[in-house]
Amino acid sequence: MRWLVDGMNVIGSRPTGWWHDRTGAMRELVAQLREFAETTGEPLTVVFDGRPRELGEDPGEVEVAFAPGGRDAADHEIARRVEADEQPEEIRVVTSDGALAERVRAAGAEVVGAGGFRSRLDDLGG
Repeated sequence: MRWLVDGMNVIGSRPTGWWHDRTGAMRELVAQLREFAETTGEPLTVVFDGRPRELGEDPGEVEVAFAPGGRDAADHEIARRVEADEQPEEIRVVTSDGALAERVRAAGAEVVGAGGFRSRLDDLGG
């Protein structure tokens, strides 16, 4: 399986005060995703809304993508990637956004809820 993560949806799945340091929240999520990818051996891409940001550490096996262009830009980029993929049935999209989930399911991908996925990441951290 390959993972395609709606980054801001996962970050926003709990009220941690992330909105006070959006870049820091992104950095923290990428670190958790790197650990997840290293542990599972499964390819993982995270897509964030907005302009590219410097996130510090090497993301390792995690592809980090930014989708500038306004509201729902990351959702559109995630859907575009799934729709263009030759094997969408091998993709798990992590999101709790209903419209995005519907769109990627229609294209053949599996959907995993952001909150449940976030709990998996937390469990890895011990």
